[in-house]
Amino acid sequence: MKKIIKLLLVIIALIFTITGCTSTNTEVVGEKGQEIITASKALKTISEEDVVLVDAQNSSDYKEGHVKGAVNISRNNITTFGPFPNMIASAEQIEKALGENGISNDSRVIIYDDNNNMDAARLWWTMKVFGHKNGKVVSGGLKAMLKAGAEESTTKPDITKLEYKVKEKNDDMIATREEVKAEVNNPQDDVVLLDVRTQEEYDMGTIPGSIHYNYVNNNYDDGTFRPVRQIHTLYEDKEITPEKTVIMYCKTSIRAAQTYLALYNAGYRNLKLYDGAWIEWSSDSSLPVQMPDGTKVETNFQDGS
Repeated sequence: MKKIIKLLLVIIALIFTITGCTSTNTEVVGEKGQEIITASKALKTISEEDVVLVDAQNSSDYKEGHVKGAVNISRNNITTFGPFPNMIASAEQIEKALGENGISNDSRVIIYDDNNNMDAARLWWTMKVFGHKNGKVVSGGLKAMLKAGAEESTTKPDITKLEYKVKEKNDDMIATREEVKAEVNNPQDDVVLLDVRTQEEYDMGTIPGSIHYNYVNNNYDDGTFRPVRQIHTLYEDKEITPEKTVIMYCKTSIRAAQTYLALYNAGYRNLKLYDGAWIEWSSDSSLPVQMPDGTKVETNFQDGS
C-alpha cells in the first residue's frame, strides 16, 4: 500500500512538473480579440437590437457614400482644437455627439472608417475613456464592408436622438506631457515610448528614447488588421511586451489610437495615449528632441505633415 501511495505521489509531482514546463504565457491578462470584428460579422450584427453602426469618415466623405443605415460621427465631433489639435473633447461634447446620433449608454456600437482604421479607433478609444465598454471596430473599414456585401448609400438615416451620459473620464488611458517628460528624464525598464509616425517623420525628430513602429504595419495591404498572434510577434520583436506600460503617440495621436486598439485587442492592458502628442512636445523649445544620429537637441521643431 505504501508503495502504491509513493508511486501516486511521484506521478502527481511529474504532472505538475510537465504542466509547469508547458504552461502558456500568462503575461497578457486581457481578453483577446474582442474589440475588432470582421466586416462579415459586422453585417450580421447591425440588424440586432440596440446596435448602432457608426461611420467615422469626415462629413463630406460620408455624404459621398457610406454603409446604408450608418450614422456619422467624425473626428471633429469628438476632438477639440485647443490647446493643441485633435485632443480629446469635453464630456459634454462627447455626450452630444453620441446622443444626437441615437446612441445610448446601453448601445452596442460598431464603427468603421475609410482611413486605415485610425478614425474608427479614435472614436472607439474616446468612448472607452468615457466608460462605454461595448464598442467594436470593423477591420478594413468601408472597403471591407462593401466587399462583404454591404449596401452603399448617400442618404442619412432617420435618427431618434437619445440621452447619453458619460462615466467618469479614465485618465489612466491618457499620458500627459509631464508624464512623458518624466520618462525621458528618468527612463524605466518597464515603460516604452512608442512613436507610430512614418519613418520620414521619425527621422526629422522624435521624443528621446522612443521606439519607432509605423502604425500602418498593424494592417495588411488591404487595410484589415493583422491577427492577434501577428501583433504579438511584431511588437515583442521590438521588446514591447504586455507587462510593460506603452505610451504611444503620433503627430496628434489619431494614428496612435489605431495602435492602441491593435494592442488592446491583442490583450495588452498597460496602455496610454499621449494625447498632446508630437505637436505638443515639439512646440515647447525647452523639451529635447532626438535626431537620427542619437543626439538630443532643444529646438522648437515642427514637422510639416
